Amino acid sequence: MFRTKRSVLVRRLWRSRAPGGEEEEEAAAGEPGAAAAVAEPRAHLGGGRGCCPGKAGRGGRAAAGAEAELKALTHAVLKRLKERQLEGLLHAVESRGGARTPCLLLPAKADSRLGQHWYPLPVLLCKVFRWPDLRHCSEVKRLCCCESYGKAHSELVCCNPHHLSRLCELESPPPPYSRYPMDFLKPTDSQVLQEPGDRSHWCVVAYWEEKTRVGRLYSVQEPSLDIFYDLPQGNGFCLGQLNSDNKSQLVQKVRSKIGYGIQLTKEVDGVWVYNRSSYPIFIKSATLDNPDSRTLLVHKVFPGFSIKAFDYEKAYTLQRPNDHEFTQQPWTGFTVQISFVKGWGQCYTRQFISSCPCWLEVIFNNR
Repeated sequence: MFRTKRSVLVRRLWRSRAPGGEEEEEAAAGEPGAAAAVAEPRAHLGGGRGCCPGKAGRGGRAAAGAEAELKALTHAVLKRLKERQLEGLLHAVESRGGARTPCLLLPAKADSRLGQHWYPLPVLLCKVFRWPDLRHCSEVKRLCCCESYGKAHSELVCCNPHHLSRLCELESPPPPYSRYPMDFLKPTDSQVLQEPGDRSHWCVVAYWEEKTRVGRLYSVQEPSLDIFYDLPQGNGFCLGQLNSDNKSQLVQKVRSKIGYGIQLTKEVDGVWVYNRSSYPIFIKSATLDNPDSRTLLVHKVFPGFSIKAFDYEKAYTLQRPNDHEFTQQPWTGFTVQISFVKGWGQCYTRQFISSCPCWLEVIFNNR
């Protein structure tokens, strides 16, 4: 029997849905500890509800029924799309957001019922193709590359699941991965921020491998910057093109895992970091913690999540004119450290970020 191109696209999209739903059911039914291990990252960030072993263990029929209902609903939504829209959505899903794909504009008032819950279309497609445990639109943040970014009321809304990121909530703070002084380890030529003729950049980025800085300082003028090792259609700070003399097998292994890396974006309320890679990143920033705290936490950000890594207003409140440290070191409080794949601190063998294989220091222009 011949199939139309539209039906083939729909079938490919359904086969490309996000894994995790079935695995969670099996883990919960087989071993409560395994279910807790699956649920822990989501509960850790305040973005999920966790798993319930009792409910999941009722049998495969309930899971099969839920799967059939989700499939029917997804197919009903996809069949409303034009062929060009299906192709764009499939390209976004199969490239895991690595390719530049257009917005998928659909009626903003449209939503769909799944079980006893009504989901807006952007949330539904994110559940299908990215995060099966997603519950509410308040758990996601729209990326600045999207046409719907910053538009509260519009007849059409973008439903491309890779034009949104998962919001990293800090109400349930992660464990204290690291505590160390704010003035630890600065790049050797951070005085570049004080050059009188250089006023166009809003930050510079330094890439480090353990205690050695690799490559030049990267000055950032555009509102958004991709920092990556290998990214299809990537444009920005490519770490894969830097020549490194580090022969450590661990450094080489972590470099290869950076992949799509991160997206650094200056927005109205501060600077956001979006984890585009397939592995966690670890972030330390003075503005992520209590202003009265003497030590700083390092926050773990899972793939697909965004976090507001820097808040300008909060940073300026940290600038104490009578504090010798701040007057002598103008960058203090205006830096963010980001480690790829490997964490550091009390819960790890690495106590300092200088022991991490691959990491970044972002230094903000405080003028």
